Amino acid sequence: MTSLILDNVCVDFPIYGSQRSLRRVLFERATGAFVQREKDRVTVKALRNISFTLNEGDRLALVGHNGAGKSTLLRTIAGVYQPVEGRILVGGTITPLFDVLPGIDPEDTAYENIRTAGMLFGLSREKIEQIMPDIEEFSELGEYMGLPVRTYSTGMTMRLGFAFATAMDPGILLLDEGVGAGDARFADRAAKRMEDFIGRSRIVVFASHSNALVEKMCNKAALMQGGRMLAIGEVQDILERYEVLIRGGGGVGASIDGAAAPA
Repeated sequence: MTSLILDNVCVDFPIYGSQRSLRRVLFERATGAFVQREKDRVTVKALRNISFTLNEGDRLALVGHNGAGKSTLLRTIAGVYQPVEGRILVGGTITPLFDVLPGIDPEDTAYENIRTAGMLFGLSREKIEQIMPDIEEFSELGEYMGLPVRTYSTGMTMRLGFAFATAMDPGILLLDEGVGAGDARFADRAAKRMEDFIGRSRIVVFASHSNALVEKMCNKAALMQGGRMLAIGEVQDILERYEVLIRGGGGVGASIDGAAAPA
């Protein structure tokens, strides 16, 4: 049974040699994270005490303003960032769709990059070769598949990464709304493929600013601010709480009921 458990997860980003208080203030306002100064080190408290449990069939939306910690949380679940406290228990495979072609080498061909990315995702050589024809067909890169990726346009590279990521068997899908799939002509095919991909996923964690997408795709939502999870529950309830937060100013230190939140 697929599951995802986060237990009191905290993530810090230490920054050394930062002496300028103005820089600290601006950074804190921009990220919404709590910033702590200790001698010559500034520590950004990117995530604080994140706990939740997801089981098979759950689709969780991460809701909050820019800098609330949504993308950091996705990357922490994916293993990009390591918690300084707490633990993450994963029952199943993680499929991140924000770094769709990790380890890409512009000097390598599409085939070589797919094999490298597949191994980074833990796929067997047999499985990589099995999904290769699907990637070739969907990306529509033709003979460019055998050329170095540095010869590709940005749109071609995005199409290659999107085709690779969505060719895998999704387990726990980590999805950032900002992921792209290339040019406009490709968008309709990509949207249909994405809908199928999400439908096949056992668990989805989705960071989004679109209420319409959240309501369509998710059965749970979590409201984030300043690296904290303020509430988790039914989608409509969390969206209403987010609107209250926005109307109340939505700044760092605000809370759902309008009182100051603890630092």
